[in-house]
Amino acid sequence: MHTVPTLETTRLILRPYRRDDFPAYASLFADPQVVRFIGGVPFSREQAWTRFLRQVGMWHYFGFGFFALQDKESGAFIGEAGFHDLHRVIQPSLEGTMETGWALSPAAHGRGYATEAVSAALKWSERTYPKACRTCLIDLGNIASLRVAAKLGFRETARTVYHGAQVVLCER
Repeated sequence: MHTVPTLETTRLILRPYRRDDFPAYASLFADPQVVRFIGGVPFSREQAWTRFLRQVGMWHYFGFGFFALQDKESGAFIGEAGFHDLHRVIQPSLEGTMETGWALSPAAHGRGYATEAVSAALKWSERTYPKACRTCLIDLGNIASLRVAAKLGFRETARTVYHGAQVVLCER
């Protein structure tokens, strides 16, 4: 079993998920604004629970995963950021890479939190897994996330369709 690190930035704590994060997590993924580019359909409580457990379990098998994002000032759970390997059925394949992702509550949008959180996660990943390939998959319509990815050094490697959506595959 791998230990999930806790990282700190100026405004955020990136930490392991806690069971008491789940109500806020379920609300996050039930929000149409949040899931607009993640399948487009709000998650049921059951679907959110499955995703929540997946995020926790990823650390056990891969030694990396997503972090819960906590606002330092308020203590509130505001989203997640980190890495996964979802064995997606997609070409070109992302399997075996540290696929980078993030999702934040609408109240946190446009404030630079995604860039701040993902930057910290990437720094940790580069120290811990220096030879790993880091990728991301972003819906072509998600201009804000495409900007975050570009700021963080991700570059487009391909365009394809995933679950009916046009997506950009990037690598760093």
